[in-house]
Amino acid sequence: MAAEDAVARSLPLRSGHLVIPHDAYGGTYRLVAKLLDVEFTAVDLSDRAALEAAWRPETAAVWVETPTNPLLGIVDIAAVAAFAHARGAVCVVDNTFATPWLQRPLGLGADVVVHSASKYLGGHSDVVGGFAACNDPALADTLGLVQRAAGAVPGPFDCFLVLRGVKTLSVRMARHCANAAAVVELLCAHPAVAGVRYPGLASHPGHDVATRQMRDYGAMVAFTVHGGEEAALALAGRTRLFTLAESLGGVESLVGHPARMSHAAVVGSPLEVDPALIRLSVGIEDPADLVADLRQALDSLAPSPG
Repeated sequence: MAAEDAVARSLPLRSGHLVIPHDAYGGTYRLVAKLLDVEFTAVDLSDRAALEAAWRPETAAVWVETPTNPLLGIVDIAAVAAFAHARGAVCVVDNTFATPWLQRPLGLGADVVVHSASKYLGGHSDVVGGFAACNDPALADTLGLVQRAAGAVPGPFDCFLVLRGVKTLSVRMARHCANAAAVVELLCAHPAVAGVRYPGLASHPGHDVATRQMRDYGAMVAFTVHGGEEAALALAGRTRLFTLAESLGGVESLVGHPARMSHAAVVGSPLEVDPALIRLSVGIEDPADLVADLRQALDSLAPSPG
């Protein structure tokens, strides 16, 4: 028990302050705002001055999501990790959107990398799970204590499903990314679309960083439509191949309205999502079919003003 007590005292977030992205996933916000006994500040982690302003002497960790959910912001992992380490804090990276095939946070200086294994790692929308990995044995012991105490232990069949998915991860991600590029090309040219968020676009503010730290740009795409929330909801209800659902990362393509679905928890907070925003999880179907489906849904919307 003495050894376990020593490990418990090393938990970085037993108290203190946490920095999270200003466009964090709704579940991240729910966790830190309603469950963890810790103060937090949401800040644009791509802005060094903003990060410095948010930092406190008691800051214990910075939580990085890159690409972020749902705005697909990009954070320089190496720079943020170095910033945190220089101040005695740890850097945790949620790598769910990128997957280990696209991005390796531990190699960029992160202390812990976390994944929702329900998403791309499983890849078939049939398992619920997650994991945290690190290079430091002492930190691994700390995470192990949390796992034992919280009971976060997956069943054998859940592990089998994730391992099955990992075997095809590289093949699936290559197709996911290629299909996303085709979808982005359509969105950028369609008059019903007000703006596109995708790190593969040269106009994306994080494009250069994404090019440096990622193998490809991923399969998550976000865009806003003219006509606001009403038009966004209409679009989400008119796709045929893109299924309206809150999840992501499976072989099938999904469309979601973050403000009412995945990010409903942040309504009324500084992290609130534009109700005109649509999020796509681009699957591995035939790209021509995906483009045709989105085109017919977009064509059904009222023409853009002007």
